[in-house]
Amino acid sequence: MVDSTKKKRTKALTDTMEDYLEAIFDLAEQKKAVRVKDIAGKMDVRMPTVTSMLKTLSERGLVNYERYEYVELTKRGIVIGREMRRKHDALRQFLTDILKVDDETADVEACKMEHALGSETLDRIRDFMSFIHTCPRTGESWLERFDEYRRNGMNMEACREQAEAFFYDLRQCFDVDETPLKKDPPAEHGATRVATRTKKDTAALTKNGARRGGRAPGTAVKTP
Repeated sequence: MVDSTKKKRTKALTDTMEDYLEAIFDLAEQKKAVRVKDIAGKMDVRMPTVTSMLKTLSERGLVNYERYEYVELTKRGIVIGREMRRKHDALRQFLTDILKVDDETADVEACKMEHALGSETLDRIRDFMSFIHTCPRTGESWLERFDEYRRNGMNMEACREQAEAFFYDLRQCFDVDETPLKKDPPAEHGATRVATRTKKDTAALTKNGARRGGRAPGTAVKTP
């Protein structure tokens, strides 16, 4: 009997079990007492279905539940429920803030993805989101370019212009004690535009451009 109980408690959880633990965790954060009807409403299922699952989770040592009583997560159940919520929130934020997926779709997709995502990968996603919102090379402007890329495909001219604009903004951000780049006024349609920069800036960018086999920065660019 002891061996049978131990096997049940160490057996891998199903996606549905994890969803229930997450739901109970969320409800416990909002209410002093969680009832079967609360879980049924959140999961959008019938109460007998919840009762059956609670029995299974109780056998796994994840909830404390007696019929007609309140539902409580055990310490292990709290750990799992909290982790599932953490995964869901991080994935949802990544989908909405970075990939610009609509809220409703992101919520559904995050619910599907969270079950397969490991904690280390989750931490990397969270760090990545923090990085692109704080590193001067990235941020909102960069994400807007991603939207443009998805709509119109690769546009090397736009990439070069964005790189020049970034270089200017970066120098202003760090307030470098050298003559900063000067933004020229917008060029007329079909005219040429040259970004003004210091000799040191030009040399560095020319070297990088040559290494990539592209146009040397600072040379004339024809606007559409």
